[in-house]
Amino acid sequence: MNLRLQIIALAIIPLVVAILSVTIFITWQSTSLVRSSIDTFEQNMLKSKETEIINLTTLAMSAINTTYLNAGADDEDAKRKVTEILKGLDYGQDGYFFVYDYDGNSIVHPRQEFRSGHNWLNITDPDGDHVIANLIAAAKAGGGLHQYKWEKPSTGKLADKLSFVTGLDKWKWVLGTGAYLDDVFAQTAAAKAELRQSIGNTFLIVALVAVPATIIVFSTCMLITLRERRLADTKLKRLTQRVIDTQEEERARISRELHDGISQNLVGVRYAMDLARRKVATGSDQTAIAIDSSIEALNSAIKEVRGLSHGLRPRVLDDLGLAAALTALCNNFLGRTGVDTDLTAAGFLDDLKPEASTALYRVAQEAFNNIERHAKASKVSVRIWSEKGRARLSITDDGVGFAKDSAHDSSGLGLRNMQERMAHFGGLLLVRSEPGRTVLTALLPKSASVYKVKAAAVA
Repeated sequence: MNLRLQIIALAIIPLVVAILSVTIFITWQSTSLVRSSIDTFEQNMLKSKETEIINLTTLAMSAINTTYLNAGADDEDAKRKVTEILKGLDYGQDGYFFVYDYDGNSIVHPRQEFRSGHNWLNITDPDGDHVIANLIAAAKAGGGLHQYKWEKPSTGKLADKLSFVTGLDKWKWVLGTGAYLDDVFAQTAAAKAELRQSIGNTFLIVALVAVPATIIVFSTCMLITLRERRLADTKLKRLTQRVIDTQEEERARISRELHDGISQNLVGVRYAMDLARRKVATGSDQTAIAIDSSIEALNSAIKEVRGLSHGLRPRVLDDLGLAAALTALCNNFLGRTGVDTDLTAAGFLDDLKPEASTALYRVAQEAFNNIERHAKASKVSVRIWSEKGRARLSITDDGVGFAKDSAHDSSGLGLRNMQERMAHFGGLLLVRSEPGRTVLTALLPKSASVYKVKAAAVA
């Protein structure tokens, strides 16, 4: 994965994480609130059931109270009368009163007559709860509530039941009634199922929003990346073509220099040497003149070779540094054009990397070529200095200037190539031009210097 895709991933991943985090937090908060509401609702319903069966037991006690209080401990008639009253007090489809004695024998059970006259002390529900034994214990303790599982008359299936019992101590009876809780639990289960469905819908909505948004962001980034890559490829092709064209132009220039200058001078040397040989063979007194002529032609060829070599790569740049190379360039320009040229190198620390020095030299060389061909200047000022470890080069002329739309010279490297030379090192090329004054400034960053490397080597 290249750097651009990594940046895109780093931009999208936090977005996805943020969306998921916010969704999870909101869902958790909503779930907590709804569950709290469901629990509160369930507790209120249970409380209502408790109040209901306690009130019903109180009413039943009121119905039998006169008979019970006036009867003795072994008054069978009173017991039979109370039994009949309690059997007739059933209510609703599943509401009834039951009576057991302290030994676990069933005395009254209107919905399950088969239990009457039998002992159920050891009966347990599916959870292992000793139902009758625990009801008797609650009654002996002064009355209380007990929850267990019992067969529901209307359905014939086991269901949770909450009963309230009280003791008729004189007869050693347990009187009680209960309410089935399956409707309460069914309502809370339905509420919880609705909550789960709501959570699922929330995540689905978030997914329907977040996934397309993420895809759109990613696709947009990819389209931008592809577009920029195409632009970069186009620029690279243009640059490559300019480099090839420049190489061909440079080869053509060198070929012309070799053919029109050096080659012609060497041919002249050859003819002068042939003439000198003939003069020597004939014993002419003009032999010395012929030899001097050949020496002059040979010196001219040597000068042409040196000039060509200097244009390709000045030795002074490698041997003495950038300041000396620029001085030689200025002197050569002055001698070639007669334009007043001066160089100021005060405060310049020549600690640039060799490639950076070459880049600045080429910028100055191209600037002089442009001034010579187009500027019609009478004075050129060159200044090179260092500012906070950063190399700076400024070239100013008093020529005619140029418009911004003609800043690129298609016949040579041009200003764009100068800018690309600076951009290669992370630097800048600034140009300000107006009639009578043009200022070209090349700026290099600290990274173009080698002093950091030297300092690290010393450390």
